[in-house]
Amino acid sequence: MIRGLYDWTMRLATHRHALPALAAVSFVESSFFPIPPDLLMIPMILARPSRAWLVALVSLVASVLGGLLGYAIGAFAFTEIGQPILASLGKADAMAEFNTRFNDFGFWAVLIAGVTPFPYKVITIMSGWTGMPLATFVATSILARGLRFFVVAALLWKFGAPVRDFIERRLGLVFTAFVALLLGGFLLVRYL
Repeated sequence: MIRGLYDWTMRLATHRHALPALAAVSFVESSFFPIPPDLLMIPMILARPSRAWLVALVSLVASVLGGLLGYAIGAFAFTEIGQPILASLGKADAMAEFNTRFNDFGFWAVLIAGVTPFPYKVITIMSGWTGMPLATFVATSILARGLRFFVVAALLWKFGAPVRDFIERRLGLVFTAFVALLLGGFLLVRYL
């Protein structure tokens, strides 16, 4: 099933309606779809590097709007919709413990999930379920998703096709290292 969705997503990248398709994929990926928009962004930017910033912006806006859908699922339909989605991702067992601690680290949870391979949809649903302040959720989502999509766009715009393999294979590792450095910097400033 995942392979079929991946192939379908890759075909969309070459379609004349690729930008609206990217918006749709970015929107649904933030609440339930398993394929990240990066896989559609990469071939779109490689095909037309002059549109790199537009592609990143469309992904950002649609992803944050989709995140609001995930937030609403968590806030208003957790039992009916949110819990089955999280269970399908293997996150059901950790939900109760996660709920008790989530809002203490809400900003960081959204930021980290927004830029790393951790499923952003889990955080969007959990943010609504735990009652994270909506303003914190939206601001952090814009920061995290903007960082992720504009870094991908910048790398592809600057380096083109040679960076595609690197991004597809190691993007999660690069963003995870970036977040670790970012957190380390904040801790260093806080405790020095």
